[in-house]
Amino acid sequence: MTKNINAPECQSKLLRRPIILIACMLAMFMAAIEVTIVATAMPTIIADLGGFSLLGWVFAAYLLTQSISVPIYGRLADLYGRKRIFFIGASLFLLGSVLCGFSPNMWWLIGFRALQGVGAGAITPVAATIIADIYSSEERPRVQGYLASVWGVSAIIGPLMGAFIVQHFNWALIFWVNVPIGILAMLLLARYLPESHTRRKHSLDILGTGYLAISVVALLLALLQAEVLGWWVIPLLMLALMTIYLLIKQEKSVAEPLFPLELWRSRIIVAGNIGGLTIGAAMMGISAFLPTFIQGVMGGSPLEAGMTLALMSIGWPIASTLSGRVMRATSYRTTATIGALLLVGGSLVLLLITPSSGLYWARVASFLIGAGLGMCNTTFLVSVQNAAPYHVRGIATASTMFTRQLGSAVGTAILGATLNLSLNYRLPDIIDPVQLLMGAERKAQFTTEQLGWITQNVASSLHLVFIVSALVSLFTLAASWYIPAKSRPGMPEVALDAD
Repeated sequence: MTKNINAPECQSKLLRRPIILIACMLAMFMAAIEVTIVATAMPTIIADLGGFSLLGWVFAAYLLTQSISVPIYGRLADLYGRKRIFFIGASLFLLGSVLCGFSPNMWWLIGFRALQGVGAGAITPVAATIIADIYSSEERPRVQGYLASVWGVSAIIGPLMGAFIVQHFNWALIFWVNVPIGILAMLLLARYLPESHTRRKHSLDILGTGYLAISVVALLLALLQAEVLGWWVIPLLMLALMTIYLLIKQEKSVAEPLFPLELWRSRIIVAGNIGGLTIGAAMMGISAFLPTFIQGVMGGSPLEAGMTLALMSIGWPIASTLSGRVMRATSYRTTATIGALLLVGGSLVLLLITPSSGLYWARVASFLIGAGLGMCNTTFLVSVQNAAPYHVRGIATASTMFTRQLGSAVGTAILGATLNLSLNYRLPDIIDPVQLLMGAERKAQFTTEQLGWITQNVASSLHLVFIVSALVSLFTLAASWYIPAKSRPGMPEVALDAD
């Protein structure tokens, strides 16, 4: 039988850990850059393929299949080995990337993006699990900080690379650029990563997997397409609740459940999943609505909005790297609390920006929120990985990433509804006032006084969104306090849930 590669005798033989780390960072970079580089190139793609009305589905198809597959791959990695499952996911992702470049129309592009998402669901959780396997609990905070830096770099490089490619080459290259990166990562792991599982017969909970897929699709469609679906949201939410109930019932009756029940007996793992959900929701307060404030209310350019948002991507890896030192010196709870306070503080700082103010406070808030997100995310992830035994570490890692993605959808729905309700109350006679402020033709139909009044009300509505985002961040603070007070890297796993 193949031994657990996390055992001390196997760890001593892993002399190529830096190469494995580089391979996992390359894989994560490939998955992370996909979102930003495609968003930048979409206007060019639409000009070539048409189908502007289907634009949202290019991203929704990817998000749906990725969200569904993340926990499934995490469990498969526990049952059948990290290496094998990573290669399956990465191969599907690269196949989808190649096919996206050959799309003859938007429908085909949406289908191939869905295939990409099926593969992407394996890359980040399994790569993070591989790193957790080959590094000790004391080393994981530092190494996970390196992985977090990949997301910050990709958020900056992605838009620049996308703009360069569509300006000088065919847009298909934005998908094909993934191929050499992915192949290199797979070759390095094939050469240097040993097998990582005990060879025995396993069985994936197929029925539970089906319930999970239905519930996630129904919930995400209800949250992300609420305005389009109207009253159809209610049956979708009922379907989601029913299948979640059936999933929980199913999980209690099978030998190898998709979400092993032992995960939920750990306060650290429960806190990590609650924290993942809340930081995903809070992140949307700045990602989705700060650029709207800068461009619509302040009259700034897309470049100014992008540069301001980039500070979040800079704060994230800096704080993530520092969080490793703070965790080792103090505890998981203290580190997560610091991150949550930065998150709440940054959301409240957004209230200082006005239609006539400069970008200073917006940039301060962006950096603080990024720092809070980076510190919280790394702390929750590392604490969960350190608390989870090897045989469930894959699904434990995947669950924190899954809840963060789910939180982003929930946050988008809650904050979007907050904005719409406020605008309908304040400006009942103005159709789409945010879009009005961004369009020169519609603005010309109003006087200076009327535009000032509309701008002020839109600003007040967005301030309300920022307040709700800060309130959501308070739940992150609560999640951090649910972590046992003295737990930190290096403690025996049996002591991690002790008060």
